[in-house]
Amino acid sequence: MTYPHLQMASGSHDRLGVHRTDEAWLEERFARADSRVLVVSGTRVRPVDGSLPWVPASEAPDGVRVLLGERHGLTHWAVIVGSEVASTADGEWYPLRGLLPALAGGGFAEAPLVFHALGLAEWHWATRFCPRCGGGLRSASAGHELLCTGRCGKTQFPRTDPAVIMMVVSGEPGSDQERCLLGRSPQWPAGRLSTLAGFCEPGETLEDAVRREVGEEVGVRVGDVTYFGNQPWPLPASLMVGFIGRAESTDIDLSSGEIVEARWFTREELLAETTSGAVALPGPVSISRSLIDHWFGGVLPGAW
Repeated sequence: MTYPHLQMASGSHDRLGVHRTDEAWLEERFARADSRVLVVSGTRVRPVDGSLPWVPASEAPDGVRVLLGERHGLTHWAVIVGSEVASTADGEWYPLRGLLPALAGGGFAEAPLVFHALGLAEWHWATRFCPRCGGGLRSASAGHELLCTGRCGKTQFPRTDPAVIMMVVSGEPGSDQERCLLGRSPQWPAGRLSTLAGFCEPGETLEDAVRREVGEEVGVRVGDVTYFGNQPWPLPASLMVGFIGRAESTDIDLSSGEIVEARWFTREELLAETTSGAVALPGPVSISRSLIDHWFGGVLPGAW
């Protein structure tokens, strides 16, 4: 089975990193008639007729040029302009979540390019001053570095925060009695359930982050942890790393308040409740849904 989250992370572009400091090369490539530019206002993009609006460089506004890389022989760029453009220009401008339908329409082939563009746009938006001395910053290395113009002169690089997301299972693998654990955060309505997730802390392995987060959120002890896959998720700057965790205990403790509902499901129970609409699972583009469908052995009905 091919999962959408793997589609969104596959077929990546050649990022052409060795050319990011070659100003002559950058100017020549940007000026080519076949260069494709995605205009980003702050952290938003305006789809046109349900598709992403790649334009030639001659139609791109002035802004921070970001070299994304090469795909199918074409050089792709982002131009980041102020957020005020989205508030004054025609049409609706969307953050990443709002662009998912446009990405799905193309089979998610452009997802790595868009994740790259919006990840850097979010970083430029959030990183206004040098975190060491408070000095101003200027873009360098084709948008992939921010240089301090103040006292320290240090270089800042884009940040990616590793987050673990896990399908916790209990019982004999593959048996009718094997169960999975799903939970609901306080912000979600009743019936909306998903896998557990959390951020990796400094000095912690990803596997230990799985065990700690599950223990903190629902009081379940996890032993073996196996890797499933990963998904870039620049909301604003995460890499979701998926795992399967084998539970060593099954009693649920929600006293931490991080999760307000958590339940164990057999495959039969999960199918029945998603079919009836009593349980709504994450949408198909999320790695959470891919973890759930992988454990179930097929595509479950319904999504939120």
